[in-house]
Amino acid sequence: MEQNPHTFSSFEEYPTTDKSLWLDYSKEQTTFKIWSPRATAVKLNLYKTGNDSEVFETLDLSPEENGVWFKTIEKDLDGIYYTYQTYIDDNWLTETPGIYAKAVGVNGNRAMVFNAENTNPKNWEQDTYVQLDVANNAIIYELHIRNITIQKEANSSYPGKYLGLIEKGVKSTQNVPTAIDHIIRLGITHVHLLPTFDQYSIDETDLGTPQFNWGYDPQNYNVPEGSFSTNPFKAEVRIKEFKTMVQAFHDAGIGVVLDVVYNHTGVKETSNFNLENPGYYYRFNEDGSYSNASGCGNETASERKMTQKFMIESVKYWTEEYHLDGFRFDLMAIHDIETMNLIADEVNKINPNAIIYGEGWVGGDSPLPEEKRALKKHIPQMPKIAAFSDNIRDAIKGAVFHDTSTGFVSGAKFTEESIKCGIVGAIQHPQVNYQYVNYSNDAWAKEPWQAINYVSCHDNFTLYDKLKISRPDASSYEIKAMHKLSTAIVLTSQGTPFLHEGSEMMSTKKGDHNSYKSPDSINEIDWNLKVKNSDVLDYYKNLIKLRKEHPAFRMPTAKEVQDNLRFKKIDDGLVSYQLRNNANFDSWSKILVIFNAQTHEINYELDQTWKIAVLKDNFDFEGKESVTDNVIVPPISMMVLFQKKMNANVKYYKEQLLGLIEKLFIETGDARSRFLNCEEKLKSAYLASKTEYNPKEVIDTWDALWHELNTKAALTNKSIELKSSYFLTVKTKKNASLEKFLLFFLKEMSRLN
Repeated sequence: MEQNPHTFSSFEEYPTTDKSLWLDYSKEQTTFKIWSPRATAVKLNLYKTGNDSEVFETLDLSPEENGVWFKTIEKDLDGIYYTYQTYIDDNWLTETPGIYAKAVGVNGNRAMVFNAENTNPKNWEQDTYVQLDVANNAIIYELHIRNITIQKEANSSYPGKYLGLIEKGVKSTQNVPTAIDHIIRLGITHVHLLPTFDQYSIDETDLGTPQFNWGYDPQNYNVPEGSFSTNPFKAEVRIKEFKTMVQAFHDAGIGVVLDVVYNHTGVKETSNFNLENPGYYYRFNEDGSYSNASGCGNETASERKMTQKFMIESVKYWTEEYHLDGFRFDLMAIHDIETMNLIADEVNKINPNAIIYGEGWVGGDSPLPEEKRALKKHIPQMPKIAAFSDNIRDAIKGAVFHDTSTGFVSGAKFTEESIKCGIVGAIQHPQVNYQYVNYSNDAWAKEPWQAINYVSCHDNFTLYDKLKISRPDASSYEIKAMHKLSTAIVLTSQGTPFLHEGSEMMSTKKGDHNSYKSPDSINEIDWNLKVKNSDVLDYYKNLIKLRKEHPAFRMPTAKEVQDNLRFKKIDDGLVSYQLRNNANFDSWSKILVIFNAQTHEINYELDQTWKIAVLKDNFDFEGKESVTDNVIVPPISMMVLFQKKMNANVKYYKEQLLGLIEKLFIETGDARSRFLNCEEKLKSAYLASKTEYNPKEVIDTWDALWHELNTKAALTNKSIELKSSYFLTVKTKKNASLEKFLLFFLKEMSRLN
């Protein structure tokens, strides 16, 4: 059904729509839709298979308002493949599965009609998102699906596949757990999957030939990559296996974050975007050439309504259909601030526990004005989004774009202020002088969790390779010590920690700094290193345990960090700081952390008696040994000391307070279950708040409040809810005695010094 051609003087003149452009399927009928304002005709081609078959029927779509074309077919088309073709400027463009395709055949050239329920693994309806109170409670582990199990020594039944990643009970040839068993035992909370949507680079018809790519070459944004499935020829297989993978991680209490690349496409002229609406989804230079802030030949225009709509709808689909726990945005600053905030809002409506973060920079200049870019320095304008901290990354090990550059752990001078910036999570802190911080002249995070702290990722050298190349004079013992200290800084800092796959066993990519398409021999995890560097793995595990057990290392707000974190002695190659006031309800009243990057031991003076929690590779969470006056800190290492001052009234407070809180929650319906789920955390909080500084009148006050709340109708208030920070709040001020109790509780929580 050919229409008269439409001409527009600018992309802003294109008619837009708020209507859904997803395929509408039911057993009775299927409605196909596409948005293509410039098209004068659109046809639909139907196929029996995803490849190697001829079209068995071609149908015309009908125009609707605002550039939408549609066609409803009244029969069950489940399993039928299809493509669209648009007629623009007197030419039929190449067939496309459409940008809203949810299922595709081999190599992603044809979309498939499918019943999504048939792709759900058993008990998928009961699968839930991983709970996350505050983003910096997460410990993120970045991995590539293929890397984990492709090595022959990994002994995987499904090497390089979704199912291989989650295969349990598998051990390497040296008898150590691999795949998901290894990840679970490491103790991380979230896996970050390198781009796992359908990609251009891998030929899915020839998987017998080893092929590798990081995945930053998008083809179909709303479909899992087929090369990681056991059968890429059947569109439904990759979907079910991806869901099975997510479910297995959720069953282990681990969240799944997807690396998304909406900022550019793998090809330009023949991309699915251009085969529907030539040019619309991209930015261009004044001379008409594609702008290239991605460094990959093109960049998308997130500020245009239909691009923004597509991005929002896409992340919502992944969140709902695949139960994802978050997203990492590649070159996030190519996108505009408004779009990123809308994405965060919509995702959090579906999954309030989702974490969203990205690279707060661009790969080149962009026509998008700088003030609109989702840059790291604009994070305060994006209250639900975090960004990678290149400040702490390069301060620790040296600049990633200069091979021989060194950092704090490897002997560089004047890095201490940048390390301090990383420790506080890039927030404003009175003891950090941002004039001496690398890459930033001011604090850029509003809250500490908004800084993704890391020292290595898939980009550039592995941590081990960077240390070896930048310090060729260092011994293997010193390199290992630098490696451990690097991650110790990340995992004891206030931001959200991010770890690179294999760093826990000192993985190497043999000096390859850009392995995006290098062979498996470069990118794979070498499981033999798990045995060779078992002490490094144990160190990582203990660091993770330390962070999990002590919430002082992950305070949720800038104010708490400002109030409770104090830097102590700072010198060349030395940074130390103290966490106080049972910070964030920690069971340790004070914690002293010392980073010694010097190649000799130091005599650190103390003004009190402390218990030793971490000394070199030794972790003692009970603190059986104590030190007074001074302590010897070994070279290139972290030391952690603590104090734990409790008195005989602890048991009294615990029983009275827990009894009272339970009584309150019994009367509030559904809140009862939330209380039970958080009971252990509440116990820890109350224990931490009751120290020897509390006078007798505190007990008397609690007694009076206990009596008052038991004798008055104070327990009928239905608007109590447990906040993620473990404070109790009341939405109404009608209940004076309950409000009095809560205000007193909050005061007691904050009074310790």
